[in-house]
Amino acid sequence: MTAPALRIDLAGWSREATLGPSREFFAFFEEAEQLGFDGAWFHEFRLLAEGGPYPSPLLLAAALLARTERLRIGVSALVVPLHHPLLLAEEIAQLALQGDGRFDAGLGRGTDASTLRALEIDPQQTRERFAQGCRLVIAALRGESVSSNDGPWRFEAQQIRHLTTSAPPLYIAGSTEETMRFAVSEDLPLLLSLEPPEQAQLAHVQAAFASLDGEAVARRRAPFLARSSLSRYVCIGATLAEARQQFDALLPLLHRRREHFAILRGQAPGTLPMRDPAEVLRTQAIVGDPASCLEQIQALTARTGIRQLRCVFNGNGVLDRTVALRGMRLFAQEVLPVLKRG
Repeated sequence: MTAPALRIDLAGWSREATLGPSREFFAFFEEAEQLGFDGAWFHEFRLLAEGGPYPSPLLLAAALLARTERLRIGVSALVVPLHHPLLLAEEIAQLALQGDGRFDAGLGRGTDASTLRALEIDPQQTRERFAQGCRLVIAALRGESVSSNDGPWRFEAQQIRHLTTSAPPLYIAGSTEETMRFAVSEDLPLLLSLEPPEQAQLAHVQAAFASLDGEAVARRRAPFLARSSLSRYVCIGATLAEARQQFDALLPLLHRRREHFAILRGQAPGTLPMRDPAEVLRTQAIVGDPASCLEQIQALTARTGIRQLRCVFNGNGVLDRTVALRGMRLFAQEVLPVLKRG
């Protein structure tokens, strides 16, 4: 059986990466489409102290879908516990219609304590709200009549009406054993995160499939992984030395960002250990000249069976747009054409 085509998307565009004039921000993704990238993904961060110009990824997706013709726009992820499932399903359906089927919805649980406090959501209820909310969204998007008699949301039977011929692509974002098991049980592909490295997440996926009978595992696991997506920091240069220089400059910036969020979670300043560069190279980064980057991506997809890659050229916002665009252009010129040929 021929492997599905490799999908190459962009990620890392949230928080500080969104700062600057909106016209320049939108133009960046218009060029990404022209360069040949398949999609772009955005996170949902609501009511944070540091704020941000695009707290609603659904509104952002609508704007970008209107400005592009081919590029897919995804949210990785919509924090399901923050939304009423019927309204969320209706908005997802609307974006699928507006974008001619180019919208992808990742569904996640979310863990930001300040957002939960602001909305008076008990952190102990987020697992229940996530699982119930996801099932209601999925059923509603399939055109089923849904109701809820218990749990966080209670409502009589409702059916959303929309003009899409089929439900838009849905993904599950998360890293815990419970979330991986939920995704497998619902047969929804994964948006694997950079942290922890996907080996740990895939171990949970393997355990979830191991609970099924052998025939079901053989029939479902390979296509499930092929539809899933993983992420990598990408440092690409004309030479290996240039790419390694980018990576060495990126590491302390990433550490500073990780330490910032660790302090917000209550960890004492200066106590977060630096990551081993060799481990980051092995599990989280693609670093090299075009030929080396191509080889690493081919080895990664062969090892995991995953056929969607979210490339982070901006270090999740610690590098500026100019640096990211330079890497994207080189990648698009030298790497993308070969990947697209298979």
